[in-house]
This record gives sequence, structure tokens and C-alpha cells, in this order.
Amino acid sequence: MSPIGTTHDAAAAAPPASAADTPRRALLRGLPWLVWHRHRAFLRTGLLVTVAACALFAYQRIGVMEFLDLKGAAPDADGQLSNEFHNRFGSAFDLDVSLLQFAPLVVGIFLGAPLIAAEQEHGTLKLVTTQSVSRGRWIAATLSLPLAVAALCTTLLSAAFTWLWTPARDLALQGDWLAGGAFETTGPIPVARTLFLAACGIAIGMLVKRTVPAMAATTVFALGASLVWSEKVRDRLGALRSVSYPYDGGGPDLPLGSVRVDDWVSTADGRLYGYGTCISGDTEACRAKLGIVNRVTQYFDYEQMAGMQWLGAGILLALTVVVLAFVVWRACRRPL
Repeated sequence: MSPIGTTHDAAAAAPPASAADTPRRALLRGLPWLVWHRHRAFLRTGLLVTVAACALFAYQRIGVMEFLDLKGAAPDADGQLSNEFHNRFGSAFDLDVSLLQFAPLVVGIFLGAPLIAAEQEHGTLKLVTTQSVSRGRWIAATLSLPLAVAALCTTLLSAAFTWLWTPARDLALQGDWLAGGAFETTGPIPVARTLFLAACGIAIGMLVKRTVPAMAATTVFALGASLVWSEKVRDRLGALRSVSYPYDGGGPDLPLGSVRVDDWVSTADGRLYGYGTCISGDTEACRAKLGIVNRVTQYFDYEQMAGMQWLGAGILLALTVVVLAFVVWRACRRPL
């Protein structure tokens, strides 16, 4: 048999490439494909959860819009409409908010922390970087693909939940968008938190060099960072607005959707005292002595929410850049 015939028969006998392999090889090659292959379980799970959650949000919105069209979106004075809304949709919204609040922590712990730590622990990092692959190329591929997938998933989740929540915002979370969860689960904040915690997990994993300890350390860090964010940072992202009213008046008339933050008592010229001032003993004489004639309520207006979110996201993304710059510097300059 001639060599040409032999070659032809071998080609005919070779199994055809599967249709699933061809697109994958065309889309991801070299280091990106290796990174995807190493972390495909988590990345695929994240994509599937994102698709399922977005479909769930779309399904929930159908029922929410039917309810709003029938009964309205503004809370009534006695709270009956809010109670009815919560009885019907409250548990679903609570689950949605929990999913979006914990998603950044999950990404930081289960994707960020093992991303480099697992390579160091198993020795695959040395193998990869000795196969004519520079550390710069390796770190670029290792960081870019997982972070891009994480950003894509959280962007889709945030956009879908914002689409669901916005029409029913005054009923869904009783107007408290700052502490009620909407601030953390809509707009750019989920994406920024995810990237920040993922970057911090990557840095911690690089320093610890062991997967399980890195995940534990990332968990502690993420919980601590979330506490600092909610207690020290979030309330300072916007300027409080104030409304004054007579001390013996009926109460503040705040705009719909406002978040009431603090209450004071004040003099006619605007000097503030704590809300508990002159509440015991001879209260009339005490107020007359200090000149207290008004009450003051400080609040955030709903119109401030978007600006506060973008400022907070900008801070988190700036910190993310700093952390990733440290990771790249250490990966390129120090032994791993």
C-alpha cells in the first residue's frame, strides 16, 4: 500500500473532533484554557446560578407587577398594603437579598483564596512557569479570566434584582434601602464588593500558600471588612439632610423613601443637643434654660442612593486595583 493510501486511511480512521471541543479550543487557548480548566467547576457553577437567579427574578417580577397594578406601589398610612405585600413576597425578597449579599463572600472564599494558593500548594505553579511561560503572562491569565467571570455574573445579578426591586421599593424593604439590603444588592455595589473580596482572597492565598488556611483567613477578613463597611463607611458616603419642626409638633414630614438616621433637639439658632436631653425631672425648665424649641431629624433621601452607591463602588474598586497591583508585583518580583 502506498504511503499516500496509508495516510488517507489513518486520517479516515481518526475519530472526528467533537463539536463541543472545537468552540472551546477556538475561544480559549493556552493559559486562559488552563485557567478555565483548573477552576471550571466553580466558574460553571457561578454561571449556572446566575442564569437561574436571573430567570427567578424575571418570574418574580411578573407577580410583583400584577400586585402593584392592582393595589398600587405607595404604602398606606396604616401599613396594611405593606403587610399584604410582605405576606406574599417577603420571604422571596429575603432570599434574593441574602443570595446577593453573600455572593461576594462566596467568590472571595471559594474562588479568590484558592486561585494562587492551590497552585503553590500543589506545585503546579513551578511547572507552568518553567514551560517557557513568563510570570507576567501567567499572572495576567490567572487573574483576568476568573475576575471577568465574577464581574459578569454579579453585574447580571445586580441588574436583574434592581429591575425587580425598583418598582416595589417602598413596599419590598419598607423604604429602608440603606440597612434593609437594597444598597448592597443593587447598582454597582455587588460588583465592586465581589471584585474587592476576590482580590483580597487572592492576595491572602498568595501569602498563606495553603488552600484551606487561606480560605479560613479570607472568611475572617471578609466578615471583618463587611462589618467595617456597614458600621464605619456606608453612612458616610452621603451628606445627611435635616428637617426641623416644633418640639411639640406632630413629627417630621420626610420625603417618600427616605431613611431616617438620627434625631436631635435644637435651639432656635440651630444648636443641636442629644435627643435624650431634658427628658427627666423638670423638663420644661430644662428646655427653657437651654433654649430648646425644636426637634431635628437627619435622613438620607432616596435620590442620594445612586450617588452613594457609585462613590462606595469607586472606593472599593480603587482598593481592588491596589490589592491586584500588589499581587502582580509580588508574583513578578518575589519567589512564589
